[in-house]
Amino acid sequence: MNAPKSNAKTPTKTHDDRYLATTHDVVNQPPALENYNLYEQDTALQEAVKREGASNAESDLEAFGAFAGSAATIDLGFRANNNKPTFNTHDRFGHRIDEVDFHPAYHELMRVAFENGLHSSPWTNPGKGAHVARAAKYYMHSQVEAAHCCPVTMTFAATPSIRKQPELAALWEPRVLANSYDARNVPDSEKTSVTIGMAMTEKQGGSDVRANSTLAHPAGSKGPGQAYELVGHKWFVSAPMCDAFLVLAQAAGGLSCFLMPRWRPDGTKNPWQIQRLKNKMGNVANASSEVELRGALAWMIGEEGRGVPTIIEMVAMTRFDCMIGSSAGMRQAVAQATHHCRHRSAFGSRLIDQPLMQNVLADLALENEAALAYTMRIARALDNQDQEHERLLARLATPVGKYWICKRTPNHAYESMECIGGSGVMEDCIMPRLFRESPVNAIWEGSGNVQCLDTLRAIQKEPETLDAFFREAALAKGTDRRFDQFLAQLQNDFADISDFQYRARNLVDRMALVMQASLLLRNADKAVADAFCASRLQFSGGMNYGNLPSGTDAAAIIKRATPVVG
Repeated sequence: MNAPKSNAKTPTKTHDDRYLATTHDVVNQPPALENYNLYEQDTALQEAVKREGASNAESDLEAFGAFAGSAATIDLGFRANNNKPTFNTHDRFGHRIDEVDFHPAYHELMRVAFENGLHSSPWTNPGKGAHVARAAKYYMHSQVEAAHCCPVTMTFAATPSIRKQPELAALWEPRVLANSYDARNVPDSEKTSVTIGMAMTEKQGGSDVRANSTLAHPAGSKGPGQAYELVGHKWFVSAPMCDAFLVLAQAAGGLSCFLMPRWRPDGTKNPWQIQRLKNKMGNVANASSEVELRGALAWMIGEEGRGVPTIIEMVAMTRFDCMIGSSAGMRQAVAQATHHCRHRSAFGSRLIDQPLMQNVLADLALENEAALAYTMRIARALDNQDQEHERLLARLATPVGKYWICKRTPNHAYESMECIGGSGVMEDCIMPRLFRESPVNAIWEGSGNVQCLDTLRAIQKEPETLDAFFREAALAKGTDRRFDQFLAQLQNDFADISDFQYRARNLVDRMALVMQASLLLRNADKAVADAFCASRLQFSGGMNYGNLPSGTDAAAIIKRATPVVG
């Protein structure tokens, strides 16, 4: 049956009708910040690398900078964070496996980190610039994705502590320092490269590790290098798929340090069991866990009862990496904010040219450059531990820097996000991840109060550390009146430290500022050094970013910090 014919006519499309489905053109939006070189577009980093003794690594850093800034690499960071690790207690046959499953993007970033020696290079090739070059590369890699850097850092930091027990070092060090990555959940005896974690914290003590209740029972002979079985729990174990962990437990002679592998030498599973993964606000690509030790086999490292001194070198190196990571978070935030404002216009001009936005952007850039300068100076100190001044400086300046730089990062991330506006809050932008990540380093490896107390402990145990700190800072004396006054007042306030604990944050705040100012006055662009002294040492216009005083050369500071892409 034929359908009846319609009398309706097909509408004729007019010239104006063509635009009815087109609501607007997308304009005044910045291009994606990708396919750029993180090293070549970071003036402050290039200057720090040369200044602190790693010029011979520049070609390697340039190549790594291109990798870190590529769109494909940036995508790995997003994928690793969009797919949280999952935990399986047993396999389908009922065997206990304690296996954490990560997204392939996480493993790819781990592979790159290990193949580039971010866990090993200062130990395998020590000497001038080794720590500086490694810090520069870690600084760029952490900007791609910070969470997976946790096991990289712990593997890197474990070497000095493991070396305290030569027979264990001979067995483990070649695999710890191998520049390859093996993610398989198999006995370490089947691997040529391994990762190392750390298990110190318990529920009842937190940072007070001397309150630990985990017990170490000798499996035979007692003492350093001997086998023990550990019974207890750990409240916070990050990267639980590491091949072995440095663990603190109570032996007969007191709190001691042990190396505990995930597998026994005979290939059977070591009886330590993951209870659950932590549900973290940030750092989500990396797993953190709660663990029970049910007679887990481990070997004592260092002297019995000297667990904290044995593991403290590992802790110190992880704190140094917290400084790098937080400085890197600041750098990526500044790059995102300045890039956006360079391309975005409002109220008739580009945001980057508007005075109030310039004040904010320049202030954010100052904070980042000061953090980087401080961090890279400590890297040079680590390269020269045979020199007494450098050893003393690193001992005191590390807790000071870890406290200050990590604590300054959260508000820095938020202000950078605000520069971008509503788009900066969206999860397809890196800023929400930077913001969630920003408090992590301030809390992990010893919170702010712990760092301040460690500063006091260093001064009380070795008063020469304070002398070295002030001697280093004083190298800038005579270059800026504001600096000279600030330094003199701080030194005067250290004349009596009887109530140091109560005043610790104020004193450590100013220690960090005076060292940053000294480094910038001696080494940085004049506009940067002047603005830092004016805003941090003298001017009291406000606590928020964007309070640089009049006369600041904000445009010059911003130009140094802005990646030119698109």
